[in-house]
Amino acid sequence: MARVAVIGGGYGGVTVAKGLDPLADVVLIEQKDQFVHHAAALRAAVDTVWEHAIFMPYTNLLHHGEVVRGTVSRVDGTTVHVFGHDPIEADYVVFATGSTYPFPAKYSSYRSSVAKARLEQLHENLGRARSVMIVGGGTVGIELTGELANAFPGLDITIVEASDQILGTPGYTDALRNEISEQLSTLGVRVVTGSELAYLPPQNVGDLGHFMVETKNGDVIEADLWFQCYGARANTGFLIGSDYESVMNPNGTIRVDGTMQVVDHPNVYAVGDLTDVRESKRADAARQQARVVIANITAQIEGEKPDAIYQPTKEWVILPLGPTMGASQLLDSDGAVLVPRPTAPPGPLPIPTTPMGRDLTITDFFMVDDDMTEDLHDVATLGGRQKAIGGGLSYGEAVLELGLAICAGASLSARVRRMTPAPRTTCSGSRSTRTGRATDSSTSLSTR
Repeated sequence: MARVAVIGGGYGGVTVAKGLDPLADVVLIEQKDQFVHHAAALRAAVDTVWEHAIFMPYTNLLHHGEVVRGTVSRVDGTTVHVFGHDPIEADYVVFATGSTYPFPAKYSSYRSSVAKARLEQLHENLGRARSVMIVGGGTVGIELTGELANAFPGLDITIVEASDQILGTPGYTDALRNEISEQLSTLGVRVVTGSELAYLPPQNVGDLGHFMVETKNGDVIEADLWFQCYGARANTGFLIGSDYESVMNPNGTIRVDGTMQVVDHPNVYAVGDLTDVRESKRADAARQQARVVIANITAQIEGEKPDAIYQPTKEWVILPLGPTMGASQLLDSDGAVLVPRPTAPPGPLPIPTTPMGRDLTITDFFMVDDDMTEDLHDVATLGGRQKAIGGGLSYGEAVLELGLAICAGASLSARVRRMTPAPRTTCSGSRSTRTGRATDSSTSLSTR
């Protein structure tokens, strides 16, 4: 039986490992002790209910293969070297190590207990803070602003963006920027654009301590804590000094073909944030790339040519600004850009619960076939949730909530009805109807 080594247990890596598990000897190598559902990380930063729900053990993910917890030191051809573990000889290797991003959008700790402790401390700090500075006016910064404004209504929030406008990613419309700007103004958020900070605050991100900083234009900002909402970086340091360094770009990403094969390495693939695919880095994109990898490795195992090609999606964004506000830039069937207006909130968000008193596992979360995955997007984005998303449930929450419901035995159709208080557009599940989040959004199903 062919052996496949998957390096990285995020959205893309888990999808590849689970998809190939029935026909190959799969070894999933991951540093963290639990899967982190980063799609809901920003809500977890302000809501203690979600603090534990976003962590899911890898228990029973693979029925035939194994999960090896460890850090990869280097890769020689298709031999993977892991600290404290015998070299893993494989026939195929998949790089799926993703990217790093500042807390709280992502967690650097390999231990979930440490990450949870930091979240607990952040909740305490936010409860004592009077003012917050957000550095970065992209989707992550704006989404975090919305979560903070909703959870702590009296909090004084300032966004600092180096470019001349928020949401500076190419492809975003002025209509989207104007809509979000109006909502930020409604929330009383101060937005400072056109200049970067002259220096960073003296304390770490999320730590409590009053400070004063200036922009290079002379704007003065005072706050009690701050967050860095920029600076994604591909996790490919373990490839430096190897044969794969020749296919790395200056920004650390890896060059891949349309088949998701690493250039000049036919038995090696890459998915997710570390690839140089020209599209926003989203979890849904990583999972779609993973399906291409599954198809191509399957073909190679069966002695056939790997001919599945990944087609990058058009840019779209669903940007919640707290539970009841936000905006979406979507595409209709003709490719026209739509920016839905706000809708009334459907009601309070249901509190996530652990089914049948047991821990939610990554197996449970990914107990979703391709067709149901399509419906996940439909539920989260078209089922009355286009604004904020629709009101009351963010994209990441929609996906996690639906995963929880599936684990508890609920049917998809029943969940759709529960999540949709207003008439919803019937979707076929075709890729043309799907939507996704933008490049730097942590809650992209996407992200981060």
